[in-house]
Amino acid sequence: MDPLSTISEELAEIDGQIGDIFRALSNGFQKLEKVKDSNRQSRQLEELTEKMRECKRLIKEFDREVKDLESRNDPGTNKMLNEKKQSMIKELNSYVALKKQYASNLENKRIDLFDGGTEGHGEENVLLASSMTNQQLVDSGNRMMDDTDQAIERSKKVVHDTINVGTETAAALKAQTEQMSRVVNELDSIHFSIKKASQLVKELGRQVATDRCIMALLFLIVIGVVAIIIVKLVNPNNKDIRDIPGLAPPAMTRRLLWNAS
Repeated sequence: MDPLSTISEELAEIDGQIGDIFRALSNGFQKLEKVKDSNRQSRQLEELTEKMRECKRLIKEFDREVKDLESRNDPGTNKMLNEKKQSMIKELNSYVALKKQYASNLENKRIDLFDGGTEGHGEENVLLASSMTNQQLVDSGNRMMDDTDQAIERSKKVVHDTINVGTETAAALKAQTEQMSRVVNELDSIHFSIKKASQLVKELGRQVATDRCIMALLFLIVIGVVAIIIVKLVNPNNKDIRDIPGLAPPAMTRRLLWNAS
C-alpha cells in the first residue's frame, strides 16, 4: 500500500499523476533519440515541454498540500514529504536539462534553464541543498521551476518560429510550382501558334507557286499570239498560218483601169 495514501488521498493521487508524467517523459525522450527529422523532433519536443509544464503544476499542488498538512503530521512524516518533493523537483530538473540539450542540438542554441547553468554549479547546488531548511528548499525549488517555465516558454517560441518558417517556405515553393506550371502552359501555347503559323506559310507558298505557274502559262500564250501576229503581218501570203479572228486580211493590190487596157 502506498504510504502517502495513509497520510492523504490527495497527495497519493498527485504523486501517481506525477509518476505517470515522469514515465511518459522517459519514454518520450527515448523515442526522440530515434527521430531524425527535425520537424518531428520539434513537435515531439513541444509535447514533452507541455508534459513538463503539467508536472511543475502538480509539484506546486503537492507542495501546497504538504504545507496544509504540516501542522497535523509528525516531524518524521514532514521530513519524508519534503524529501519526496525534493526528489520530484530534481527529477523534473533532470528532464528539463535533457530537453535543453535536445533544443540546443536542434536549434544550435543554448538555453539556460537555471542561474549558473553549468554542471559544476549544479553539483554545488546539490551539496548546498543538504544544508538548507525546508522552506529554503521549497523557495529554491519554486525559483528553479519558474526559471524552467520561462525556458520552456522560450523553447516553445523557438519551435513555433521554426514551424512558421517551414510553413512560409512550403507556401513559397507551392507558389513557385504554380508559376512554373503557368510558364509551361504558355510555352505550349506559343509552340502551337508557331506550328500553326508554319502551316499557313507553307499554304501561302503553295498558292504563290500556283499563281506563278499560271502567270508563266499566260505569258507564254501571249508571246505565242504576238509571234503569230508578227509573222502574219510580215508574210501575209503565208498559207500555213490561218487568219487570226479579228485581224483584217491584207488589202488586195488595186489595178488601175487604164493599165488594164
